Order: sequence, then C-alpha cells, then structure tokens
Amino acid sequence: MDLTSKQRAQLRGLANGIDTILHIGKDGIGANLVAQADSALEARELIKGRVLEGSGMTAREAAEALAVAARAEVVQVIGTKFVLYRPSHDPAKRDKIVLCRSNGAS
Repeated sequence: MDLTSKQRAQLRGLANGIDTILHIGKDGIGANLVAQADSALEARELIKGRVLEGSGMTAREAAEALAVAARAEVVQVIGTKFVLYRPSHDPAKRDKIVLCRSNGAS
C-alpha cells in the first residue's frame, strides 16, 4: 500500500494527538518489539515511536526496519520520533481510520 501525500498529511495530523508507545533502545528491533508494534497497529492503526540515544540507529532506519517487520507504512520521521500506519484487519473494529481519497484533483 502506497500512501498519497494527502493521506500522509491526514495521518500526520491524527498523529499529533497520540502518545509515543514504542521505544527503541540499545537492543534494537527484536521479536518482542515487532510483536508489540504489530499488536498496537492492529488495535490503533496509527502509532508513534521513539529511538533512544543508545540505540545505534537513526529514527529513519528504525522506522523503515520496523515498518517492514510489521507490514506497515512510515508516515513521518522527525528527529528521534516516527509514526507508522497500518489499517486494521479486524472487521469488527469500530473506529477505523478512513483515509481521504486522492483522485488527482484538488
């Protein structure tokens, strides 16, 4: 899934109000962190993470690696923080994020 610039802007706006729930430290991106990100994405669809000083990774590297592992999209990376998005696969989820449609016209 490729996000359009309008959809990224919409998700960035939604991400302003959420708390950072993932912290990548010196252990990097392990199976536990991927599982945590996966379950958080399924529940919330949009999550914010942070790379701590001793991790040895940049926020961009961490976001891209975690996005691949969790089958998500990188929405934005600013400083040490990043935002990931993945639509929920649960049909019973009530508050799904509805992305704007980009039809080429503004």
